[in-house]
Amino acid sequence: MDVMSEPTRRVLLAKPRGYCAGVDRAVQTVERAIEQFGAPVYVRKQIVHNTHVVRTLEQRGAIFVAETDEVPEGAVVVFSAHGVAPGVHEEAKDRSLRTIDATCPLVTKVHNEARRFAAQDYDILLIGHEGHEEVIGTTGEAPENIRLVDGPADAASIEVRDPGKVVWLSQTTLSVDETTQTVAALRDRLPLLMDPPSDDICYATQNRQVAVKQIAKESDVVIVVGSANSSNSVRLVEVALDSGATAAYLVDDCAAIDPSWLESATTVGVTSGASVPEELVDQVLDRLAQAGFSAVEEVEAVAEHMSFALPRELRPPRH
Repeated sequence: MDVMSEPTRRVLLAKPRGYCAGVDRAVQTVERAIEQFGAPVYVRKQIVHNTHVVRTLEQRGAIFVAETDEVPEGAVVVFSAHGVAPGVHEEAKDRSLRTIDATCPLVTKVHNEARRFAAQDYDILLIGHEGHEEVIGTTGEAPENIRLVDGPADAASIEVRDPGKVVWLSQTTLSVDETTQTVAALRDRLPLLMDPPSDDICYATQNRQVAVKQIAKESDVVIVVGSANSSNSVRLVEVALDSGATAAYLVDDCAAIDPSWLESATTVGVTSGASVPEELVDQVLDRLAQAGFSAVEEVEAVAEHMSFALPRELRPPRH
């Protein structure tokens, strides 16, 4: 009598995943600042949106604060990867703080665009999530000219001064597909809406979404490693569900995996947000292996080779 063999339980591991160049630079910035200036080094807001990264840096001597007025006068403060408004730089100057700006260069690019279009008196429609640090920082560059558009539904109520002089910009960590829908909805109302000079959604956010789309089609469950306040990680869950995964879950680490998710699954997709250290993904793979998902197949969607130089305050002196 033939005994039916158990279906192979496998993991599809998305590539690229995890740290992007901007996060890598930001985390290294805090580590180097502690080495160079000694602990404590103050950091305004979470350097990147990942609980484990923040905890590890705290153990090394970083002190995270909500605002610059919590930093003792004259101390070293690092600004997070999400960028800050010009007013924050002014506050730091008033307190004689030594500032090191770890803003991701791709966020800085959006800030520069906002300033340039505001100088030409454009209305700027900033597509993004209300209250997100990056949106607050970008808006601070040109508060009189910027209006927030939080998804396609918001497009219906947007008013501008001159429909012939309006441009859209976006938060760097959005869903590419949803942003496309938002722009289309805006353009229905404002046919002369200008595009930014280059794509604002960062390469890493786009690449991780492309990779999760590939694995989602074949996955019963997709597990996205990332923190709940990480915009790009939350987007990966949404993209996985939109792309055919039966279920998708966001977990901070392997302890958050519910065994019931795996009971009827044969293929589990795994990826991680752009601020997630690879060791957390390895721990998830170990937990899945214990549950019988020991075959791991890496699916590479796009090759990534991007890296960014550290802030100039931390670069070794030239001889």
